[in-house]
Amino acid sequence: MNQINIQYYKTKIGELILGSFDGSLCLLDFRYRKMRKTVDKRIKNGLNAEFIEQNDETLEKTRKQLEEYLNKNRREFDLPLLMVGTDFQKKVWCALMKVPYGVTSTYLKLAKDINKEKAVRAVANANGANSIGFIIPCHRIIGSNGKLVGYGGGLPVKKHLLNLERTNL
Repeated sequence: MNQINIQYYKTKIGELILGSFDGSLCLLDFRYRKMRKTVDKRIKNGLNAEFIEQNDETLEKTRKQLEEYLNKNRREFDLPLLMVGTDFQKKVWCALMKVPYGVTSTYLKLAKDINKEKAVRAVANANGANSIGFIIPCHRIIGSNGKLVGYGGGLPVKKHLLNLERTNL
């Protein structure tokens, strides 16, 4: 059986779960989010692996870069990523990574970016299934009406992250 190294990490915005597989980050998410079991199951099944609580170099680098980001000392992450999901989800996540620091976009714009304008709901679902938060910046997606909508870490955390980025431009 393959192994996904995981660590729990307390930050000023909540407790996170970090996971790495074969030297790449495959999980950076809120420990207590609603979809926790679903996301974990997708990653375990997709990699045919189990979670083992163990530190490694990738997780150490992730904690360091995350700390720098939360302290306004980093705008871009430099970590090897392993996205575990369907081809459609991966397409959405790649489009998300193109939304610049300090900028927001909408589900509709994201759907247009991947040439699936009619698939706004599916894009929103893929956004919600993102398991590598911050680096794949799902927090930068807002409703077409400009309102903050759904976020695994809760709307107050989403608002905090958007403000952090806006005030650090």
